[in-house]
Amino acid sequence: MNSSLSRRELIKGSSLAFAAMALGRFPLLALGDGSEEGEVIPFLDIQPVNPARPMLKWQDLTDWVTPTDRVFAVSHYGEGKVDLSAYRLEISGLVKHAKALTLDDIKARKRKTVTATLECSGNSSNPGFMGAIGNVRWTGTPLAPLLKDCAPLSRAIEVVFFGADEKVEKIRDKDYSQNFARSLSLTEARREDILLAYEMNGEPLPKNHGAPLRLVVPGWFGIAWVKWLTRIELLDRRYMSKYMAREYVTIRGEEKGGKTIWRETSVGPMDVKSVIARAVRLKDGTVRLAGAAWTDGTPLQRVDVKIDDGAWRPAKIGRAPESKYAWKFFGFDWPRPAPGEHRVVSRAIDAEGRAQPGPDDPEIKLKRTYWEANQQWPRKLRI
Repeated sequence: MNSSLSRRELIKGSSLAFAAMALGRFPLLALGDGSEEGEVIPFLDIQPVNPARPMLKWQDLTDWVTPTDRVFAVSHYGEGKVDLSAYRLEISGLVKHAKALTLDDIKARKRKTVTATLECSGNSSNPGFMGAIGNVRWTGTPLAPLLKDCAPLSRAIEVVFFGADEKVEKIRDKDYSQNFARSLSLTEARREDILLAYEMNGEPLPKNHGAPLRLVVPGWFGIAWVKWLTRIELLDRRYMSKYMAREYVTIRGEEKGGKTIWRETSVGPMDVKSVIARAVRLKDGTVRLAGAAWTDGTPLQRVDVKIDDGAWRPAKIGRAPESKYAWKFFGFDWPRPAPGEHRVVSRAIDAEGRAQPGPDDPEIKLKRTYWEANQQWPRKLRI
């Protein structure tokens, strides 16, 4: 190998790595003229904070990757109890080769890191629940090769993931012990970016985030990311548990031919969404509005910003490290705004033309459940 070429490649690789690290730590610096030095203008609609519950504080958003201690954690059956010394991940059902893997077995398999945004499907359902989201580096082993090793039978169509957390549920007036579980179609489960994760932001997975093992489903709401994972089962029919068929079901209407048609759909892929997180007055008097936008993995086409009753105007998308399922930061420079109170709002639009709806859009106006609340979030500030 040519030594000078190796040195050039090394320098180039080091520069790219440094740039990625810098943008990962300070992505808002890449939105405008390279500087965000100035006065932070507080929003009048300050996000409520519960010190006892980890949650992203939008007004403090500066890092592309969310620190682990600020990432929300939700559990429906309490924290799963796992005996690490006896831990096994069982893979069974309609497979030719059932398996029972220790954590060491799983860690010995191919290792992969995926940066993906995790969002609770109830995030933004009310003003007190606005920070149930985080952008995280997840490390584990890809699920698809493991499923291939198990050789699913031809009639298998569904993959069910069971956690160690459990509760007695009343079903048709009788009590049944239930482990928390969610499912994916076998086609979806074979995606190369779905992980059995044991690390979060480069550290062992914390207990409240599903240690020793959790499912990571980039592009889907957090309800699908089963924690304290102990069993995977393949079925030949749809799995219809409480959290697939009775809860986390969105009821939405469509006006058609003078009638309203109501549909129930299971919460799954994330919706296109954005939030203005910060406002900074720069030295020249410009106010820089900055925030985050995300999708289900469909490329983000653009983010628009509206000030008061003005027209939608395009924001600039930041040069954050590329990751299909991670949020992107955006910025909009507002030159010398007039003194007084103002209303600012953003909307994200993906490459398929799906736009983040306003509160009066039928997609939101005719929604009767709080899940999938991706309506635009207006912010107020005083200049």
